[in-house]
Amino acid sequence: MGKKRTRAAMQWHTMDLHVHTPASSDYQQPEVTILELLQRAEARGLDILAITDHNTVAGYRKMREEIQQLELLEKLNRLLPDEQARLREYRRLLENLLVLPGFEFTATFGFHILGIFPPEKSVREIEHLLIDLRVPPDQLDEGSATIGAATDVLTAYHLIREAGGLVIAAHANSSNGVAMRGFPLGGQTKIAYTQDANLHALEVTDLEQKGRQSTANFFNGTKPEYPRRMHCIQGSDAHRLTTDPVRKKNLGVGDRTTDVLLPEVSFEALMELFTSNDFARTRPHRHLEEPVYDFVRAAREEGPNIVQDFHEGWSKRGGQRYDILADVCAFANTNGGTLYIGLSADPRKPVTGVAEPEQVIAVLEKEISDRISPPLPVSLDVHETSGKKIVRILVPRGDDPPYAVDDNKIYIRSEAETGLAVRDEIVGLVLRGAAQQAAAPAAVEPQAAETIERMAALEPAESLEQQAPKTGVEVVSFEERNGTRYYTMRDLRNGNVVKNVTRTSARRLWHYAITRFAKYPPDLSQAAVQWKDDYGLVSRYKQGKSWRYDLVQRTPAGYRYYFGVTEDGIHGPWTKLVGEENE
Repeated sequence: MGKKRTRAAMQWHTMDLHVHTPASSDYQQPEVTILELLQRAEARGLDILAITDHNTVAGYRKMREEIQQLELLEKLNRLLPDEQARLREYRRLLENLLVLPGFEFTATFGFHILGIFPPEKSVREIEHLLIDLRVPPDQLDEGSATIGAATDVLTAYHLIREAGGLVIAAHANSSNGVAMRGFPLGGQTKIAYTQDANLHALEVTDLEQKGRQSTANFFNGTKPEYPRRMHCIQGSDAHRLTTDPVRKKNLGVGDRTTDVLLPEVSFEALMELFTSNDFARTRPHRHLEEPVYDFVRAAREEGPNIVQDFHEGWSKRGGQRYDILADVCAFANTNGGTLYIGLSADPRKPVTGVAEPEQVIAVLEKEISDRISPPLPVSLDVHETSGKKIVRILVPRGDDPPYAVDDNKIYIRSEAETGLAVRDEIVGLVLRGAAQQAAAPAAVEPQAAETIERMAALEPAESLEQQAPKTGVEVVSFEERNGTRYYTMRDLRNGNVVKNVTRTSARRLWHYAITRFAKYPPDLSQAAVQWKDDYGLVSRYKQGKSWRYDLVQRTPAGYRYYFGVTEDGIHGPWTKLVGEENE
């Protein structure tokens, strides 16, 4: 059931998974040799390097062929002194540096995708894959970024993964990136390209940027349309050996790298990392003089949300252990998430810690295994923060919902709250589970993917004026029966409509929304509402470190009321309304 990872066996290693050679037609220093490139990687402290030329594996092939030729001459005892020195240098470098073969593929619309493979993968197999991706056979050695562009993004993801490769969206947040900043396609296409099950990670250029605007933060699993949290890394995309002294943006080998926490330096360890839901094992490369990054403290400062929460205690007394089980169940039924045991959510309070973490792990593993059904593959491990040991539980988004505690208590996660699912939500979980069981595990039919591409080209811009916020709840309507009001609520994250909610049956956010709604007058034109055209701000309040908003919208059919909208749910015209209030 549970999988316990021993941190002591792991070490941080530095990688650059996006490096070109002179085999790319746009390489800026064609005189550079592969040996010099490897020497530069060593000088920059790299442990892992991927050679990813444009639509070709010719650069990596040239390196392997040179080494094989030198080894043949050695076997025949015909090596010249300079050849012997070169072979010795290759061997020394490859003893300490994992060099992976790969390519940067150009899909339709010009989007770039990295395919990276284990070192034992033959060059011929990779070239066959490039042909399957519709790179013309007679142009396999061209190394041009414009060759290809005949296979759609989703099919490329599928074929690369099916061939055993790591699938990484290259510079996803910039030009030719699948996050499509500045690209005139609508949101559904962006969701498909960044949330596809075959995609392992996003390469971004702003990994070291902090705050809500960073790409990694955008894809952290809290956005309603992007529930799958994505691994985000950075690479140099080096088209030269060293940084261009004039145009500093033209990086050299190892100028922008990622640290990864691995049990060993191998392709298999990288694949395990990128298929896990442990997002604390990647970070921008940190130099020795930089302070150690405490991801637990960073999570605590961010506070509880739809994908993380904190528990100071874990005993049966006071229901602490049951609360943990309820959160595990809720995360599995929603977007997955992380629980931290041994500290409160308040960063101002000292960390309590866990006295015997291994015992806590053993107890919680047994409780989760015995009391949550169907079986759920969680992972538990131990960390240290502020001098105290705490336990972390990694919960995946379950592939067989609904999950239940003690067979009949089904929980879901709504923003930062865990609550029992009501009938309509349980029906939704059952339908989701049935759809996941019926779907092929990772396949995208080429015809279907190409249809998505064709539709994407025609996809209209989203009508922001008609859109509701993307988080919180909407009170849709109500009716009175036998003196009791029964409300219809809409979850703004997923659009699910839940009927027959009463004030007494409503969980916290719903109860808040119903209570506030009941106090509003029928005509809001004279009420204390800050209007911007047809969009109104009724109130705002702080929960933890984040703002929440109660909003109203005028429509031809009447008012629409939205409660508990988080900052992630603000978009379009709401942005200007809320922005003016915050100034």
